Amino acid sequence: MVARKGKKAVKMVKFQVTKSGIAGIGVVCFCVFLWMFLLGVWAGQSLLFPPVSGDQLAPVVQDSGGGKQVLDVIRIEAEKKKVKS
Repeated sequence: MVARKGKKAVKMVKFQVTKSGIAGIGVVCFCVFLWMFLLGVWAGQSLLFPPVSGDQLAPVVQDSGGGKQVLDVIRIEAEKKKVKS
């Protein structure tokens, strides 16, 4: 009779981490997630509210006569061009 060959033992990988190591990993993960959150908020703000170009807003400083200066913002709107038919 032929003897059966046993299955080869599978090598298991084992990680041993101390409590301070787990705390360090937690701090690093928290910092990465905080950075990604702030980066996402910044990207979302720039997509939702694109920056206003200098051509659209023209601040004008006026003297109100009472010793205070008032800053008025004038919005310049684009006019529709008439199409010749």
